[in-house]
Amino acid sequence: MAEVATFSVKVEEGVQGREGSPSKGPVYRSIYGKNGFPPLPEGLSTTWDIFARAVERGPGNNLLGVREMKNGKAGRYQWQTYQQVYDDVIRIGAAMRQVGVNPRGRCGIYGMNCPQWFIAMEACNAHSIVCVPLYDTLGSTAVEYISNHAEISIAFAQEGKLSLMIQSLPNCTGFLKTLVSFESISNDHKAQAQNAGVNTYTWEEFLNLGASHPVSLTPPTKEDLSTIMYTSGTTGEPKGVMLTHENVLVTIAGLDHMLKSLNEVMDHNDVYFSFLPLAHIFDRVTEEMFVFVGGSIGFWQGDIKKVPEDIAELRPTLFVGVPRVFDRLTAAIQGRIAAASRTKSLLFNLAYSNKLWWMKNGYKQDKASPLFDKLVFNKVRMGLGGRVRLVISGAAPLAGHVEEFLRVIMCAPVLQGYGLTETCAASFIQMPDVISMSGTVGPSLCNIETRLESVPELGYDALDKKRPRGEICIRGKTVFSGYYKRPELTEEVLVDGWFHTGDIGEWQADGSMKIIDRKKNIFKLSQGEYIAVEKLENVYNQSAAVDAIWVYGNSFESSMVAVAVPNEQVLLDWAKSNGKKEEFAALCKIPEAQKFILSELSSTGKKSGVRGFEFIKGVLLDPQPFDMERDLITPTYKLKRPQLLKHYQKDIDALYTTIRSNS
Repeated sequence: MAEVATFSVKVEEGVQGREGSPSKGPVYRSIYGKNGFPPLPEGLSTTWDIFARAVERGPGNNLLGVREMKNGKAGRYQWQTYQQVYDDVIRIGAAMRQVGVNPRGRCGIYGMNCPQWFIAMEACNAHSIVCVPLYDTLGSTAVEYISNHAEISIAFAQEGKLSLMIQSLPNCTGFLKTLVSFESISNDHKAQAQNAGVNTYTWEEFLNLGASHPVSLTPPTKEDLSTIMYTSGTTGEPKGVMLTHENVLVTIAGLDHMLKSLNEVMDHNDVYFSFLPLAHIFDRVTEEMFVFVGGSIGFWQGDIKKVPEDIAELRPTLFVGVPRVFDRLTAAIQGRIAAASRTKSLLFNLAYSNKLWWMKNGYKQDKASPLFDKLVFNKVRMGLGGRVRLVISGAAPLAGHVEEFLRVIMCAPVLQGYGLTETCAASFIQMPDVISMSGTVGPSLCNIETRLESVPELGYDALDKKRPRGEICIRGKTVFSGYYKRPELTEEVLVDGWFHTGDIGEWQADGSMKIIDRKKNIFKLSQGEYIAVEKLENVYNQSAAVDAIWVYGNSFESSMVAVAVPNEQVLLDWAKSNGKKEEFAALCKIPEAQKFILSELSSTGKKSGVRGFEFIKGVLLDPQPFDMERDLITPTYKLKRPQLLKHYQKDIDALYTTIRSNS
């Protein structure tokens, strides 16, 4: 890294790799942790300590809010105070102990974000019970798999998820003995659960059970597991990421230290809008952070179309989202600008270019163009309730044009971050008002150390003085303790205390990190879901309609596309039955032929049980097989993905343009 770096400091020199081992770049820390990691707050060592302290400090402060429903319409937010939530946590925890869930037992929680989800989580914390989120985006059998693999003995479920949960019971009863509904539970569901040997309760029944059988708390130690959070990322079954209370607490303390260093102090006046899944580490850490500062958490209604309405009513001070959310927001605003009068469009464009110019010349967000903020951009601010002072995007990278657009119009600093479930979500984050960091994920947080490791087979050299590039490796107390019951996978990624992320990064001169590649053939879509591309290609290659297929996606798009070599006879038979007389090569260019092949691939995908986001949304047909002459395959017929992308780049861009225009 160049010596002009300002936000990262070198603490160890790089190491030249011996024969057969990769070189390791220098070790860096955030400038805010240059003299050592910041200490944990006095008296805190677990997430239960965080909650208990917050209750003690502000028992009457608002904690959890939901919108009151009247005649099917959502009204104002109704709040439970810290003390009221604490009382419910004590009762739920006591009920869990009463039905036989002991410290270090496993509790599953299945449903969208709501007060019951949060209360069940804190009840787990109160009694050293491991919280295991259940969710079905990993596949239709994921709930069953996670329940058995994590040895869950009690599960809480949203009423709308009960049917799937009940269906899974016959294959889960080796461990699962108690099922609690967040709301009501039908007699039919009760009977089905009883037949499977599982006792059922409504939320109110479980609260009453705990009130009738009080028990002493059994709080955890910092070494105890807080959660086993299952994630995809490789082929095969979901992996259970084991995170301790110390992992979560150190992450939160690091975020708090960084924000205070930047004079972005959060306290009990702050309000968070909870709509990203609590089952994912990103939202879980954010909500724990708000408890840490004594803030308030308002939940969405569960309808993505009503999110703007919920935000306007809640008026949050922090807005956290994923690229797909910000893509939609950007598209909606740009659509309104395009539909506006010529005068308004000209005013907006003038305001935008003026503010961007001043920001690129070093002016902070609120000082770059206060007049245009008041005249033009304040409308965007008011659309988020009027109080947002920090916007954070994570889970996948923002497209460059979206990031720039948001930085100008939001009237608040927009920060992009990077982390994994294995590193407790927060590892790198941009600095507020440093627009030169656009396109990066910023420097590391102050509670970890980071380095790059060379990947010679891909041409990445961590010791290159001009452009140090390599696999991002992370060390510190935010790093997970391993994959549950998967020691062989743990050993692959945890080496000498360093977690190997699999992402390829490039240090920038200012100490920020830019993500440029992925070491293995796995990538994220813009909504944050991992795609194991080789596994999918094996599925789609089962279709008789294609002889070969290359599947492509990236973290700036929410769907995948493919280039397929169609089976000539299948395509000619289709052409004959549809009155088409073109030769094979010409047929491949016909949109109707592309739709036919796409439908055949979709049919194969459905039969194989691929997930919704794994379906191909656009396909290009190439009559010529992938070959070595065009450098598209290796001598052993493996796909050369960078070369394939380079060869078909214009066609891929055109496919995505068509998909976006039709969505």
